[in-house]
Order: sequence, then structure tokens, then C-alpha cells
Amino acid sequence: MRAQSSAIDRIRIAVNTPRTPAQGPTADRRSGTLLAALGVTAFSLTFPATAWGLEGFGPWSLVAVRSVLAAVIAGSCLLVLRVPVPARRHWAGLAVVAAGVVLGFPLLTTLALQTSTTAHAAVVVGLLPLTTALLSALRTGARPSRTFWGAALAGAAAVIAFTVQQSGGALSSADAYLFGALLICAAGYTEGGRLARTMPGWQVIGWALVLCLPLSVPGALVALSYEPVHLSAHSVAGLLWVAAGSQFLGLVVWYRGMAAIGIPKASQLQLAQPLLTLVWSVLLLGEQLTPAAPLTAAAVLICIALTQRARG
Repeated sequence: MRAQSSAIDRIRIAVNTPRTPAQGPTADRRSGTLLAALGVTAFSLTFPATAWGLEGFGPWSLVAVRSVLAAVIAGSCLLVLRVPVPARRHWAGLAVVAAGVVLGFPLLTTLALQTSTTAHAAVVVGLLPLTTALLSALRTGARPSRTFWGAALAGAAAVIAFTVQQSGGALSSADAYLFGALLICAAGYTEGGRLARTMPGWQVIGWALVLCLPLSVPGALVALSYEPVHLSAHSVAGLLWVAAGSQFLGLVVWYRGMAAIGIPKASQLQLAQPLLTLVWSVLLLGEQLTPAAPLTAAAVLICIALTQRARG
């Protein structure tokens, strides 16, 4: 029992130690880039998984239940590792994270996906990196170089042009949901990245999820009582992924990566997310891609490389 207790204590000390900011050694920057890239990969599956989830759940049920499940996972980790309650000064920032990435973005994008394809919904992700970098500059005082901003604008333009062309160039009624999701998610990313400099990234999203429980639990009960549920392999798999993968594990590595390499640079890795989402859409949903996909992918990779090498 004593040996087991010592092992838990060592794990608790390791996971409760925050990462250093972007000015750390090269190895830390590389590991931070890898962690942020893993987060982007997890996020790229969110829209296809949501489409699967909507096969068996209503939009309000899916969002509420995913939040509850993710909070149970996060709360269990916080409890087992005996993580102390955050200081009062952190709760306002955690509330922004909760409103942005736990409730706002999942709800608005889920509502949009009822009438929009995943290809069209990827427009919001194409704009998200640039919006996050802009909010980061305003909120944290980050001042990336002109090279960074030029590459970020070029990457956003390439992604937007491709996704609009992929969706036929037409705007849909879901666009209001998508652009609202863009703004609120960028705010949540920015505040979460700022908090992850002073507390471990997994605790940022963990406490944000727990903070939402008073809303998500009754919301799930009410939604499930009004929206019919038709369980299937797709709907269950989609729910489990958006809860465990997108809502918790993806954000854990994402915030830790942001703390290591900085919010602006981490945000630009998301330029690859719409293209990854479209690949998953082909493999999982049977959607079709145009020949422009590989050309856009190459342009985006060049832009990402420039933003990662830019100073500031």
C-alpha cells in the first residue's frame, strides 16, 4: 500500500507541474508543437463524430451528454490526483473557457451540422487560427512578427477558399451558428492558453468541465426527455469520441502545447484541421473531395512552417 501511495504521489506531482512558456529550450518547443498537433488531430475528428452522434441523439442531448461524460472523466482525474481547487483569480478565466469550448462551440456547431455538411462547417475552423491569434494579441500582449501575420493571413485565405469551393460557394442558414462558434471558441482558446502558463493544461479544461456540471446535468436530463434517442454503433462511437477525445483529451494536449510554444504559433497549427476534417469526412461519411485538396494542403503546410519559424 505504501509503494502504491508513493507512485500515486509521484504521478500527482508530475501532472500538477505546469509547462514553461514558449521561451524554453528547443526540446520543449518541439514537444509543445507535437502536443498541439495531437490536439488538432483530435479536433479534426469532431465534426464527423458529431455527424455520427446526430444519427442517434438530438443536438441538445448530444451536447449536454458529451459535456457530462467529459466532466465525469475530468472530475475523476482531479479527485484521484487530489488537485486543489484553483485560486479565486483563475475562476473568471475558467468561466470563459467553459462558455467557449465546453458549451458554446459544441452547441453552435452541432446546431449548424443539422443543416450543413462537414465540408461547409470547416469554414469556421479555417478562420479560427487567425481569430485566436488576434484575440491573443489583444488579451496577452503577444506581438508576432509581420512574417507571422502574413503567413497566417495567407493560410486562412487558402483554407477559406478551399472550403467555400468545396461547399459549392453558397452560404447556408447555418453560417450564423458557425461564425458565432468561431468567436466564442477563439476566446476560450485564448483564455485557456493564458491560464495554462500558470496551471497544468489538463486542469484548465478539467475545472472548466466541472464548472459546467450545474448546467450540463439538468440540461442533459431535460434534453433526453424531449429528444428521442436511437442508439447505434455510429451514434455511440460519435458520442464517446466528442466527449472523451474532443472535449477532454484533445484539449488537455492542446492547452499544454499552447503553454509551451505560445498561443499564436499553436493556433496556426489549426490551419491543417479543416483539411484533416475533410479527409475524415471522406473516410467516415463518404463525402467527396475535389482535386484542389492536395494543392491546398501543400499551401497550408508552407504557411504553417512559416508561422512556426517566425520570431515573436
